[in-house]
Amino acid sequence: MTTDFQIPREEHPFAPYIRILGKGKTGSRSLDRDEARTAFTMLLRGEADPMQVGAFLMLLRVKEETGEELAGFVDACRAVMTAPPASLNADLDWPSYAGKRAQHPWFLLSVSLLAQAGYRVFLHGGDGHTQGRLYTEQAMRALGLPVADDWTQVAQQLDTHKLSYLPLRHFCAPLNQLMQLRPLLGLRSPVNTLTRMLNPLGASASIHSIFHPAYGALHHAADKLLGQPRSLVFKGDSGEVEIKPQAKTRLLLLDGEQESEQLMARTIEGKAPAVGHPTTAPLQALWRGESHDNYGLDATLATTAAALLALGYADDLPACELRARALWDARNKEQI
Repeated sequence: MTTDFQIPREEHPFAPYIRILGKGKTGSRSLDRDEARTAFTMLLRGEADPMQVGAFLMLLRVKEETGEELAGFVDACRAVMTAPPASLNADLDWPSYAGKRAQHPWFLLSVSLLAQAGYRVFLHGGDGHTQGRLYTEQAMRALGLPVADDWTQVAQQLDTHKLSYLPLRHFCAPLNQLMQLRPLLGLRSPVNTLTRMLNPLGASASIHSIFHPAYGALHHAADKLLGQPRSLVFKGDSGEVEIKPQAKTRLLLLDGEQESEQLMARTIEGKAPAVGHPTTAPLQALWRGESHDNYGLDATLATTAAALLALGYADDLPACELRARALWDARNKEQI
């Protein structure tokens, strides 16, 4: 505690929201959507004391957030963020906030295939908050893929390249700052979940990666409340939207109010060794046909197929897998 701490004379306006979450086993409860929206709006506008911010986020972490709370948090972010033009749209929303730790970012080849197929793919992500990871902005810049500074550039890039990445700091800086608290708090917070659900352009399809399988139902619960037409959730590599070919993957699809599950088979037996330091050079070499990487190709094709399922290319996974292979065979090798 700092020596200049001043004892408040009155209860702080944010205190009731901490009390709701932390009033013991019998007295505490979850926030409803309106309460969640109001509380998170106060956080984003800097109306809560720093101590209250930490208490609020960690109480949610221990309790575990609900679909209503996530929907309310997303409502707050969409109201506070720098809004895109109403005419700006994308086919697929692709959040990318985790960074790659053990494997190269092969999913960037998948988004490139989708863009070449004519789908408008919008990615958004945060600044690096965990040491030892390769984050998407850095990787895309290294590959010469389009990274924007504002919505005007996003529009230009989507029209020209069908692909664009916008860092969170450029459209919702307060939320980006909350994401940077992990080294201070020592834990992930609900912020790491809600950023994946922002879908700033209101794309009809979204694809999320989760760290734990149980979060799939939570994502779908929030997506239903938010009116997301179609979304796909699965446990991806290092928390990124990338299929792990060495493991069976449950693909949890939400289409309107209808939930379904498909299983993607593993294509590599045994445990895949970690690469040590993720980089982009192997992506470029594989894309150009200069070298072959079984893991990289399988991860690319499987992730592309999952994205096609999210987009509604087909309702069955085998058809999406065949399409993914066709896109790979027809790729422009000079693009990357």
